[in-house]
Amino acid sequence: MPIRVLLADDHTLVREGIRLCLEALGDIAVVGEAADGRSAVEQALELEPDVVLMDISMPILSGIEATAQIKKARPAIQVVGLSMYDNEDYVTRLLQAGASGYVLKRSAATELAAAVRAAHAGEAFLYPSIARRVIDDYLRRLDRAPTTAGLTPREREILGYIVEGRTNREIAGLLTLSVKTVENHRTNLMAKLDAHDRGQLIRAAERLGLVASSTR
Repeated sequence: MPIRVLLADDHTLVREGIRLCLEALGDIAVVGEAADGRSAVEQALELEPDVVLMDISMPILSGIEATAQIKKARPAIQVVGLSMYDNEDYVTRLLQAGASGYVLKRSAATELAAAVRAAHAGEAFLYPSIARRVIDDYLRRLDRAPTTAGLTPREREILGYIVEGRTNREIAGLLTLSVKTVENHRTNLMAKLDAHDRGQLIRAAERLGLVASSTR
C-alpha cells in the first residue's frame, strides 16, 4: 500500500509541484490538500493519512498549532514540517508540537520522499543544514548544562520527589528520614544546581536528563 499523505500549504502552485514530485515515485499517494491550518486539522482527522506535510506559515491556524492539534487528536499520524526557512526556532517549536521531521521547500524530490518515508517508519528526518544547526545548538546547551557528578544517589532520589511535587515532610516519610535531613538535602541540591526555587530545580532536572521534559 502506498504511504498516504496530506499536503498542507497555502500556495496552490507549491502543492501541485510537491504532489507531482511525490506521486511520480510510486510508493506515495497524496490523499488530500489543505490551504490553511484549520483545514489541515479537519482533513487530517477525517482522512487519517499516514503523514502530513505541513507548511509552517499558514493562514487561520499556523502549521505549528495545527501540528499540535493533530498529534493530540491522532498521535499515530506523523507530521513533517515544510518551510522556506532553515530557522532553528521554527524547527524547535515544530518538534515540540510533535512533528517528526522538517524539510525545506527547495528540497529535491528525493529528500521530500525520504522525509515522508522516514516519518512513516517512525523515524526522524531533518534537512541536512537544519540537522547541523540543531546538533550544534544541542552541544552548546550540553556544555552549559550542570553536571550530575556532584549529586549523590540520595540527592537524585530526593530531586525526583521534588519534581513530583512532594513536600519535605512527605519525602521524609517515604525515605524514613527526618524533615531536617530532607531540608538539608534540598539546600544542597539548590546550591549544586544553582537553583533558587522548585521551578528552577525542575528545569535543572530536565537538563540533566533525570526526568522527562515537562509540558508546563
